Amino acid sequence: MSGVKTVPVHKDDAGIRIDRWFKRHYPGLSFGRMQKMMRKGEVRLDGKRVKGDERIEPGQMIRVPPIDDADAADADYTAPKREPKRLMSDAEIKEVQSWVLYRDDDVIAINKPAGLPTQGGTGQTKHLDGMLDALRFGSHHRPRLVHRLDKDTSGVLLLGRTPNAAAALANAFKTKETDKRYWALVIGCPKQRDGRIILKMSKAPIKGNERMVVSSDGQHSLTDYVVVDNASAEAAWFALKPHTGRTHQLRLHCAEMGHPIVGDGKYGGAEAFLSGSISKKLHLHSQSVSFPHPSGGRMTVSAPLSAHMAASFEMLGFDISEYEDPLIDGE
Repeated sequence: MSGVKTVPVHKDDAGIRIDRWFKRHYPGLSFGRMQKMMRKGEVRLDGKRVKGDERIEPGQMIRVPPIDDADAADADYTAPKREPKRLMSDAEIKEVQSWVLYRDDDVIAINKPAGLPTQGGTGQTKHLDGMLDALRFGSHHRPRLVHRLDKDTSGVLLLGRTPNAAAALANAFKTKETDKRYWALVIGCPKQRDGRIILKMSKAPIKGNERMVVSSDGQHSLTDYVVVDNASAEAAWFALKPHTGRTHQLRLHCAEMGHPIVGDGKYGGAEAFLSGSISKKLHLHSQSVSFPHPSGGRMTVSAPLSAHMAASFEMLGFDISEYEDPLIDGE
């Protein structure tokens, strides 16, 4: 058992309820146990009894009664100097840190490699969520995911470095204050070189094989596209701006246009592959994300193409050095 502690409220927890504070810093502590501690007066705020809905502010002191060590395992503020447990080798940690595109006190932006799942799932033993301790950079906070990219999609992915920053970033995605731009290599080239794709889509009832389908009672989805360049009628470079964030949205939208993303056998079948030496991997890349910064202002982070997409673009003669965003004013 951990003994009684008096813990200061840090600025990252300003304004939250005290029951949320316990959930944040003692994730193993059950709701019933927490409520019982408060009813008995074991939890105090600046020496006074407190209820779960009380809001806390920086500088206040929270009395934390004895809690099982298992419940206290993620109580960051009680042991800020303790090094995080590292399950990766030094070489793996160095590799993860090499993905960083941008870092400040609130935000980390990485270039997620193609083939790496964002979170774990059935049969997944290696995923980004399990590697986030490598991105602490001396902070007692573990970075938090605020959105996802498909396993086979590369590119910009944002992380919140503090609970407040993560909440602000996640809310920006929820309220559509972010502006995401994807690049894709697709089969063929549409006659209409720019347009808007609007579909209703839902998940197909196929166990163990997540797949989205067009459905009259599905969720609304909307994507703008522009053909940036094309290699005759063989393939085209798309810039894509999703206005909604449905699972596999861009993959389904391109396939329904009749121009599946190269390497996307799930939605394009055998027709989604080019002959010759073009990689059979998925050619979809989160090229940039523009977002309101948690500390104010707005910023944009861009990511260089993955190796297989860069090789394909070079082979097809696409020059990314002269790219100007054709969707910057798109609504």
